[in-house]
Amino acid sequence: MQARAMSERPRVWVSQPLFDDIVARLGEHFEVETTAEVTQHAPDAVNAILRRMDGALVTLNDPIGAVQIEGAPRLRAIANVGVGYNNLDVAALSAAGILASNTPDVLTETTADFGFALMMAAARRIGEAERWLREGHWQRWSFDSLLGADVHGATLGILGMGRIGQAIARRATGFGMRTLYHNRSRLPEAVEADCKASYVGFDELLARADHLLLVLPYSPQAHHLIDAAALARMQPHATLTNIARGGIVDEDALCDALERGRLGAAGLDVYEGEPRLNPRLLAQRRVVLTPHIASGSLATRRAMVALAVDNLIAALGYGPRAGDPPSPLNAAEAAAARAGR
Repeated sequence: MQARAMSERPRVWVSQPLFDDIVARLGEHFEVETTAEVTQHAPDAVNAILRRMDGALVTLNDPIGAVQIEGAPRLRAIANVGVGYNNLDVAALSAAGILASNTPDVLTETTADFGFALMMAAARRIGEAERWLREGHWQRWSFDSLLGADVHGATLGILGMGRIGQAIARRATGFGMRTLYHNRSRLPEAVEADCKASYVGFDELLARADHLLLVLPYSPQAHHLIDAAALARMQPHATLTNIARGGIVDEDALCDALERGRLGAAGLDVYEGEPRLNPRLLAQRRVVLTPHIASGSLATRRAMVALAVDNLIAALGYGPRAGDPPSPLNAAEAAAARAGR
């Protein structure tokens, strides 16, 4: 590879329109190529761009893997705007010596707020009630109309007890809920005490939860973890809320359970084929559907972009944390691959 002129600044790409004032900080160090409109980039188009770049700021809209980074020797960093990063093939990036990063922590409380709100909306049939009212069905008050399930005093089950799961558990204490959780590993006793949460096995969590909330990371092992068999273990009055990733739930099995009265209600913010929706979900009156907005407060989304910008600046060797980005995903692996070239 020919050496670049000493005066040439690194080039970075911003894959989607974000907050201009925050993205502008990249211009202090780099030549910045931005995207004016929300775009579903084709893999070959991304590859053509990344071949010219030293780094990129991307969102969950943008899969980045071997195809996208092929023939991109300058590329050294991908900063993902999101705590989840199943849009990134981290193994492929590591093998190419490309450092990947995400934006944890800054969205924990906002996402926990939303997860709890979505659970409550499903339990109390709020989405269904609003549609029923807007459709003109409310002609008189009825004692048994749209009866939902209580949240206070109920048993909350949390699958995935990371930062967001713990924040949800802390909210549950204000509602007098009993909180059970299942995780890949049990939390320290002090953390359990702080969250007032008890560890149980996966099957027990399903069987005992009145309201089951999914907050676990997506992985191949978690694909369709909530399938027909798992749903059959849940109580018929229970609710299921998913703010994790869509592929964790088998959506057809979920629709089957709802249609057969094997599940009380569901709240979904994420979907397996998003933004495409399983048409069966749209027909379910007892499902509250939201368009992947759990972290969607203005303050939090700005904080996420700011952290991603910090990650990219540092990963490319600039700023007060040069060489030490705040939230890397594969620092050791990427460094080893670069050293082995």
